[in-house]
Amino acid sequence: MSASAVFVLDLKGKVLICRNYKGDVDMSEIDHFFSLLMLQEEEGLVCPVMSHGNALNVTLRNERASPVPCVQVFTEYFKELEEESIQDNFVVVYELLDELMDFGFPQTTDSKILQEYITQKGNKLEVAKTKVPTTVTNAVSWRSEGIKYKKNEVFIDVIESINVLVNANGSVMSSDIVGSIKLKTMLSGMPELRLGLNDRMLFALTGRDKGKSVAMEDVKFHQCVRLSRFESDRTISFIPPDGESELMSYRINTHVKPLIWIESVIEKFSHSRVEIMVKAKGQFKKQSVANNVEIHVPVPSDADSPKFKTSTGHAKYVPEKNLVVWSIKSFPGGKELLMRAHFGLPSVENHELEGRPPITVRFEIPYFTVSGIQVRYMKIIEKSGYQALPWVRYITQSGDYQLRTNS
Repeated sequence: MSASAVFVLDLKGKVLICRNYKGDVDMSEIDHFFSLLMLQEEEGLVCPVMSHGNALNVTLRNERASPVPCVQVFTEYFKELEEESIQDNFVVVYELLDELMDFGFPQTTDSKILQEYITQKGNKLEVAKTKVPTTVTNAVSWRSEGIKYKKNEVFIDVIESINVLVNANGSVMSSDIVGSIKLKTMLSGMPELRLGLNDRMLFALTGRDKGKSVAMEDVKFHQCVRLSRFESDRTISFIPPDGESELMSYRINTHVKPLIWIESVIEKFSHSRVEIMVKAKGQFKKQSVANNVEIHVPVPSDADSPKFKTSTGHAKYVPEKNLVVWSIKSFPGGKELLMRAHFGLPSVENHELEGRPPITVRFEIPYFTVSGIQVRYMKIIEKSGYQALPWVRYITQSGDYQLRTNS
């Protein structure tokens, strides 16, 4: 995907800065953009891509639709992306537009690399060196040469978020797992890394037993991963960025058993009070522990005079959100915990018309993934032959985790 030209407009549609890369689009086309945008906003149909004649207009606010992450790069340079910051730094903006794209095609889009040779003090541009960094001329634009560490290590975090919706009858209406593999690399030189997972498609290609494998969907990789290699033989091969990065993300569309099950009972006493009992059960292995658990229980908007009793943890009333938040620092698997809440309630009749939002749960379980995904190996190869240590950590956490009640 390429761009013919880039325009930066103010909130009234006036052009602040433009860069014409190809000269194949009439520069007056931008005059139609703002009126199209206003028309769509009035109709409630705002789209990141709009067409007029033979031209396509793409809003740079939408990083997915735009061929380059202009908004992200400008924000990292100027902190606040406002009309004043563009006007005060127009020289830097022009330099960045020339480096971000060459003849309209994406080139260097990593702000860390750009900041090696386009630096900013106040409103002035400084060119740090006349020599262009090797990261620009190299195929590996996301990593500089000459990186050195006394101790070579790579830390791998496998983080899975569970999305669950349970209806009032206790049935799971929808569930899936969204996963992310994040790296923190402290490796010298220009190392080649190969990551092995218990990927079901890989196991099928190699004739392995599929029993302990995972079927990943919607897999997205950092630009460092060799996609052609992955598509041919499912090998995840790459030269990593230095420091922290997200190597890949994935989704697993599967039935997920809620790891923390919630039951609630509400007793209403007319014109006087309401009592809520909540039972939470850890439906995960006994050797695992959920940390920093928060159970958010909706209460009537006119409730007052709260009193609580908990078997573990503590509960507090958050009146501005009409919630009781039950906090449990450590919740072992297989355990059942109880919380009772008592509220004064001057008008039970009003509550009957309100309806009840779902109970939501937040948690984090270390050393555990609900999908069973595993890092089978991490091979680190560098021409100097140094030995490096890979460290792996697994974390399961709540995503959009809701349980509806019929009380």
